[in-house]
Amino acid sequence: MFSDKDKAEILVDALPYIQEFYGTTVVVKYGGNAMIDETLKENVMRDVALMKYVGIRPILVHGGGPEITEFLKKVGKETMFVSGLRVTDEETVEIAEMVLVGKLNSEIVSLLNLRGVRAVGLSGKDAGLIRARRKNAVVYEEGTARSVDIGLVGEVAAIDTGIIIDLLNCGYVPVISPIGMGESGESYNINADDVAAEIAGALHAEKLLLLTDVEGVYRDFADRSSLISQLHFAQAREYIRSGIIAGGMIPKVEACLRALEAGAHKTHIVDGRLAHSIILEIFTSHGIGTMVLP
Repeated sequence: MFSDKDKAEILVDALPYIQEFYGTTVVVKYGGNAMIDETLKENVMRDVALMKYVGIRPILVHGGGPEITEFLKKVGKETMFVSGLRVTDEETVEIAEMVLVGKLNSEIVSLLNLRGVRAVGLSGKDAGLIRARRKNAVVYEEGTARSVDIGLVGEVAAIDTGIIIDLLNCGYVPVISPIGMGESGESYNINADDVAAEIAGALHAEKLLLLTDVEGVYRDFADRSSLISQLHFAQAREYIRSGIIAGGMIPKVEACLRALEAGAHKTHIVDGRLAHSIILEIFTSHGIGTMVLP
């Protein structure tokens, strides 16, 4: 149990970071176990509330892969992944939109509102926020890239940040589902890491935080002592080509690289299973996870 003195010292230690990030925009991609475990979920909501009340402008982009998979199981559909991306037919994208927009987004908004944060839910279809186009998966075989069609999976063609900026300026926290709209009005399921990266880049966000279910990027995933605290752009590209970075970590690292290219200042892959991981990254000197640098 912390004494009152300990608590005061913690607050004082956090002051330089509160001053540094006051008024800045931070995009958080919320997903994985942090969306499933009730204690972790509560921690994330409190972290976002704290960010808001110390003057940071948070934006929450949420995933929902496990929930989508669970619902697909209920209707008897098998889930397949290629390079960490879900193979998506018309029925699957309808289910994904229902789960992401109709269920999860409204739940997150309600949880934030209950904690005194004025949150507003959006999908990429609202106010033309996310224009999407079809995206193929990239598979690396012996160092050579191959494109694979995976259906109604989208990539961001354009971001219209107008609605986000309006909400931020009015004191709201935008909560965004990763569903985009194609040229003919069709829905695309987009990887939430990609959406968060594109929004962070378009807004020149101070930070992009990707919450995941591992501590960060490893040189050898079997060796937990090989965690990489900082990863540079060219090095990240080489690790993907060589297979050191593989599977579901590929889209996360590529998202960080795209965000940096587009104008985000800093990007981080952090362990969302760790209590108050957002606060530990933003308000402590050592930070956590892997920071991907230009």
